[in-house]
Amino acid sequence: MKDENIYPIFDRMLSRKDKEALLGQRGVMLWLTGLSGSGKSTIAIALERELHKRGLLCRILDGDNIRSGINNNLGFSAEDRVENIRRIAEIGKLFVDTGIITIAAFISPGNELRQMAARIIGIEDFLEIYVSTPLVECEKRDVKGLYAKARRGEIKNFTGISAPFEAPEHPALSLDTSKLSLEESVNTLLELVLPIVGKKEEKI
Repeated sequence: MKDENIYPIFDRMLSRKDKEALLGQRGVMLWLTGLSGSGKSTIAIALERELHKRGLLCRILDGDNIRSGINNNLGFSAEDRVENIRRIAEIGKLFVDTGIITIAAFISPGNELRQMAARIIGIEDFLEIYVSTPLVECEKRDVKGLYAKARRGEIKNFTGISAPFEAPEHPALSLDTSKLSLEESVNTLLELVLPIVGKKEEKI
């Protein structure tokens, strides 16, 4: 009996070009990195709303929907941190290849970690956004008391206190939220992103 119905699955799947044409936009990854409390998630949420207003489809990936779901079996060891970012990047690639503007908001403290993510997603689709808010300002905003606990030694390997953070070497954009308002940060991001992703044509 011939296996007449067995074909490589990618011969039957619609292409990324098809998906982007349907959405009227280009998929891209905006990878927000920075210390805890720097403003990553706040910027991501505000940016998503502004892009949505413009008819652009987005997806935010952050600790709330990743660590509580697909990565809920991972801790904070060096190995688990690598696996955490690897999985996030693989998920992000699926969204980007579907034409969705994907916004990842993760501390992702090492350059090698972020470079791994960029390789998985594709360098041409990866925009590294450094939320460069200084440590002293992040500690002032410490609403969860994490920095205080880290200073007391109650939290081990806390980025910025007992574990290092490597600033991006060549980010597409740097945003210091101790100097920029949320509106200014989002508008600066929009100036970068909109020409890249395009806009959907308005229906008449």
